[in-house]
Amino acid sequence: MGLCKSKLAQTSRPLRPREKDILKSVLIIFVMGGPGSGKGTQCKYMATKYGLYHVGLGQLLRQEAQRGTQRGRQIHDFMLQGLLVPTVGRAPNAVIVFDCSMETMVRRLLGRGKVEHRADDSESAIQRRLETHYTLCEPVLTFYQQKNLLRNILAEAAPENIFAKCCSVIESLQ
Repeated sequence: MGLCKSKLAQTSRPLRPREKDILKSVLIIFVMGGPGSGKGTQCKYMATKYGLYHVGLGQLLRQEAQRGTQRGRQIHDFMLQGLLVPTVGRAPNAVIVFDCSMETMVRRLLGRGKVEHRADDSESAIQRRLETHYTLCEPVLTFYQQKNLLRNILAEAAPENIFAKCCSVIESLQ
């Protein structure tokens, strides 16, 4: 998941020089964490408070992979092989990582599954999602750690306490 503040409209044409200058000043924050760590909730709060756009990267990649374009086919191939899709666009200003115990994530997901009846919130699906998260995210976290972009937030507390920590990170970037 990512958050960004942009003055650019979505377009499929190449960026003009002025638009490239605007893009350089855009605040881009990646938000990572296991399923049930609070990414969606916190991204909604941050988008509302700071006027950011919440962009679910996984959803965008899946949509692009379904298109018949060359880039879509490349993304599809990466996903079929279980590989991470290489970054498209510029690097983020920061990567917020929600650290949350497996027990907390499972409890949250099971609770959400009862309310929202999501198929991917069943116990067997949750276990697979957690395994995938830990396997695929480790190299990404290492990469951003080496670039000194990680901002770890303990995500075990109440949502409003986690949000206060997110606000501190965003305000330190502005």
